[in-house]
Order: sequence, then structure tokens, then C-alpha cells
Amino acid sequence: MRRLFPVPSEPMADHEWSLDDLADAYAYPEPVEGRSWLRANMVSTLDGAAQHDGRSQAISSDADMRIFGTLRGLADVVLVGAETVRLEGYRPARARDAFAARRVAAGQAPAPAIAVVSASLNLDLSLPLFASPLVPTLILTGAAASPDRIRDAEKAGGRVIVAGDGPGVDPGRAVTALAELGLVRQLTEGGPRLLGQFVAAGVLDELCLTVSPLLTVGSAQRIAGGPGLPDPERFALAAVLEEAGFLFTQYRRI
Repeated sequence: MRRLFPVPSEPMADHEWSLDDLADAYAYPEPVEGRSWLRANMVSTLDGAAQHDGRSQAISSDADMRIFGTLRGLADVVLVGAETVRLEGYRPARARDAFAARRVAAGQAPAPAIAVVSASLNLDLSLPLFASPLVPTLILTGAAASPDRIRDAEKAGGRVIVAGDGPGVDPGRAVTALAELGLVRQLTEGGPRLLGQFVAAGVLDELCLTVSPLLTVGSAQRIAGGPGLPDPERFALAAVLEEAGFLFTQYRRI
């Protein structure tokens, strides 16, 4: 792997980046009182596909998965849509020795909590994500959610947080509700509809986008979906790493 931007002061040969190197490169900004930082981690092919045959793994790489694990290792909470939980077979985040000292120093739990965003609460509560997580799984829903399903989710060990006055979740309220629990280093892994909602609400601070050197054609979703914005959101390029033709980019809100 090599850094392309910011341009190194001296040319650097490709080398295997350790998890410590990656953790330094992707460190969150220093927390500001009462302020969260929401970053997204997504992968896209050259022709804009966020998935192949319904899953992102087919367009990923070993280096991409190391960065995926690093971003999780730095986060307080991982937000994910219910459909992505179903399609990707989400499991609880695990504690990793490589990040243990950093997490202790930052006052974090041994692993990030997973926060599932679901209006319907139509979830398989027998999955390990709900039945046996290291850190209790959070479920974000709207005020119109079925009381019976809320009770079922809580009985299964989930913590339900109402973050919307209607049937769905308000993205801004979701971010705020998690921050009020002390979960300020936030990471979303999609899917595209959830990311589109965060973008539309103006609460996304950073996008970590892997550009995969693949072409898939087809009709796969883009990394963000939903109604178009009246005016495009502008982000600034913060960093680019490269390995085996994959580009690992960071963009931050201007």
C-alpha cells in the first residue's frame, strides 16, 4: 500500500501497512463537547456499483477489509440499515487486541455497538447480532413502531431508541440520540438508502470510499440512494491510499 495524497515529502515504496499505521491514518478528529462525527465507509466499482449480486464483498479486497476492520476498531457505534443487516448477514462487532489499548485510552467499550435503523422492526431477533453481542445492539426506530415489536426487541436484549416522530427514523435525531449516549465517533456502513438519508439531512461529516478497479454493468445500486438533492453536497479530498489498483479515499465536508 502507498499514500498518494497528501503527497509524501519523500517518495515511498509500497509496503504492508500495519493496523497501527491504518489507525493513525483514519483517526477520528478530537471530540468536541456535544458534537458527533459521522463517517461512512462504502465501496464502489468504476461504473458506480455498490454491490454485485446483492453483496459488497464481491467488489472488495483484502486491503479494503483491513480498512473496514480499522474503521470499526476506531468507532463507538456502527449504524446500519435493516435491509443491509438481512442481506449481508451482520454479526456483532468483536473486540480485537490490536485496538484494545486505543479503545481503553479513548474511554470506549471493547467493541463498537451496532445500531440497526428500522422503521418496521421486522428483524430476526434470534440472530447473534441481537442474541449474543459483546456490546448490546441498539435499534433506532420511529414513534409509530409497533409496541409489541418494541417489547420483543427489548426482551431479546436490544436497546430500542425512538428517533423520529413518524413511522421512520429522523437521521439528525438518530445521530444526536447516539451522541447523547456518549457514542460520538459514529460510522455508517450503509446500505445506500440509509447513506442517502444521512446525506440529505446534512449530517454526514466524512466519506471513506474505496474505488474498486472493476466493471460490473448491471443495475446495482449506487453507494447512496433516494431523492436527488436540490444542490449537490461538496466534500473536500483529505487522503488517498492505493493498493493493487484499489483507491482508498477520504472526503470531508467543507
